[in-house]
Amino acid sequence: MLDRSRYSRQILFPPIGEEGQQRLARSRVAVVGLGALGTSLSHHMVRAGVGYVRLIDRDFVEPSNLQRQMLFDESDADQGLPKAIAAKTKLAAIHSRAELEAHIADVTADNAEELLTGVDLILDGSDNFALRYLVNDVSVKHGIPWIYGGVVSSRGMTFTVRPGITPCLRCLFPESPAPGSGETCDTAGVIGPAVQVVTAFQATEALKLLVGDVDALEGRLRHFELWSNHGAAFEVKERKRGDCPACGQHRFEYLEVGGSGETVVSLCGRDTVQISPGRPHPLDLDRLEHVLSSLGKVERNRFLLRAQVDEAHRLVLFPDGRILVQGTDDPKLARSLVARYVGA
Repeated sequence: MLDRSRYSRQILFPPIGEEGQQRLARSRVAVVGLGALGTSLSHHMVRAGVGYVRLIDRDFVEPSNLQRQMLFDESDADQGLPKAIAAKTKLAAIHSRAELEAHIADVTADNAEELLTGVDLILDGSDNFALRYLVNDVSVKHGIPWIYGGVVSSRGMTFTVRPGITPCLRCLFPESPAPGSGETCDTAGVIGPAVQVVTAFQATEALKLLVGDVDALEGRLRHFELWSNHGAAFEVKERKRGDCPACGQHRFEYLEVGGSGETVVSLCGRDTVQISPGRPHPLDLDRLEHVLSSLGKVERNRFLLRAQVDEAHRLVLFPDGRILVQGTDDPKLARSLVARYVGA
């Protein structure tokens, strides 16, 4: 039964109303990644009355998260709680009747369809393009809309993908940016207000979709630079491509197990994980030397770059894209560190 008093202000908003609130209560949403974007998105969905929210993240809470990841607190970081578990606990205290399903998981080609189907909408809180292309493949293959969001520094971008109607992510960005070619939150920083602007757009688009007000959807790619007061929205409907591997040709390359060709191997006895691209993916070591030097000691020769990224971990980067993560034998942690500091 709908709690009208709880949602009275939202019901008073004509585009939602009582019928829309009922639809939200029946809706099912998956949130991929529970960092800055994902915690804010899941928070909005639960408070808005979405009946089922699936929470997916591979990482754990650290003190550096607390500046912008709004669901977490110091006790979560002190305990090193998995983000999915900490988020579920916080959200259950906000809405005890919401159905919350937590998955401590790294979304891969092996499990993506299991984790991302059976929902009405997928919300992007991830931190790398390889995962977003995987989400995009699931979206297009199963006809599930998803809402892309990205933020770094004081900049953000959002776009709503509706399979068969709008361009998909691979229409707009046919190839993943080369590792190290872009900034990440751990190299360029990020301010909390920029996160909230991105998720405000994402969450509002989510509400429009879930209540069925598709005519109100933003069909453009939206970008902003909050600190310097710039913003723009780009018309992209003509960018829908018949030769797009995903939505044009229905070839779901990122869903193929091993389709990316990447291999992740723990090197026995060395407390090191090696991550190798399936095809040459050159790293700009000059740029990475500059970026990573702000984090710790960096050593460079003509063959490789060594960078101490925190007290326990060092990255060794090779020009062909191969990366050694020293200080761990956990492949999931190694991939998380590479995504964080290199953007791969």
